[in-house]
Amino acid sequence: MSLTRSPWVVGVSGASGTGYAAAVIRGLLDAGAPVDLVISRAARLTLLDETGVSWNDANWAERAERWLGRDVDGLAHWSPADLAAGPSSGSYPAAGMIVVPASTDAVAGIALGLSKDLLQRAAGVTLKEGRRLVVVPREMPLARATLSHLLTLAEAGAVVAPASPAFYADSREVQQLIDFVAGKILDAIGIDHTLFARWTGRLRGS
Repeated sequence: MSLTRSPWVVGVSGASGTGYAAAVIRGLLDAGAPVDLVISRAARLTLLDETGVSWNDANWAERAERWLGRDVDGLAHWSPADLAAGPSSGSYPAAGMIVVPASTDAVAGIALGLSKDLLQRAAGVTLKEGRRLVVVPREMPLARATLSHLLTLAEAGAVVAPASPAFYADSREVQQLIDFVAGKILDAIGIDHTLFARWTGRLRGS
């Protein structure tokens, strides 16, 4: 793999909401930004349940095309068990990382620095290197422990972006609501997109 490549790492944990991850990945690839994908063991079960895609490391590209509904040029994949993978090291030239969706287990592991798998390790590396980390919790309601872990991440420099869609952009379809959240995530890392119609305000008297 070329070291001139500077990918965004996208970590998919076991919370429901794999559609958010797919929309973010498509948005990054559409913008010409390379992506390194890490799908946790728990997320593979969620992906199968939500999409019917059974993830397999041996033929991940074919599974990714089915999941994303597009070609996977610019996408690379790392096994969550591979703690010697590129994103596990601060010297790996990653642009930053997005954890979407972020389960309460992943949030806790990242906040506590557990590094129990590559997703958590890569997120910890992202923080220690001062790179942008966006964490997208979807579960609700949130327990006090999770709120404390999210505060820890925010204080460490992460962007906490709950998967909370807005309805002002004339959104009527589920995919539009998903794309709104994905667009806000891309906004947080400075990636241009056209995933939703932006609010421009209303002139008085209109």
